[in-house]
Amino acid sequence: MYFCNDFKFEMITILKILQMNASKQYLLNFGIKPSLQRLAVMKYLMQYHTHPTVDEIYAALHSSIPTLSKTTIYNTLSLFLEEGVIQAVSIDTKNIRYDIDIHPHAHFKCKKCHSIIDVPVPKLCDEIFSISEEFKDLEIQDVEVALKGICKKCKEGEEENRFNQ
Repeated sequence: MYFCNDFKFEMITILKILQMNASKQYLLNFGIKPSLQRLAVMKYLMQYHTHPTVDEIYAALHSSIPTLSKTTIYNTLSLFLEEGVIQAVSIDTKNIRYDIDIHPHAHFKCKKCHSIIDVPVPKLCDEIFSISEEFKDLEIQDVEVALKGICKKCKEGEEENRFNQ
């Protein structure tokens, strides 16, 4: 039994090291010097694809890094945005959210649970970037496609409630 607990602890430690190494390599690929705070924010974004706000990142990391401030998180995310490591998502009118997936895709926001889901839209992206000849002199640098409605989980919950009544 003691051996199993040691093995489990070692596996968790190894996974944490691998995640930190992946975060470090990812930042280095974008020419960003990895600091403790930058690594922690990047690791969080890589691990949780929830499109978090600054407040959510701060709440998740502050207990493990007590010296971490919201200003540091804002500055870190600003650097990541500037270097193209992440993208800002403005689907929420109250907060800017952050997405590690920098490939073209849309975002769907559920009006009930407020979750944000990545939606691949390859044909739509192709259409947007193949604009008519009249607008060929425009340089498109950013495209945001926001979809809103009810997610599958909430919809299934509504149907379940109807059957239980």
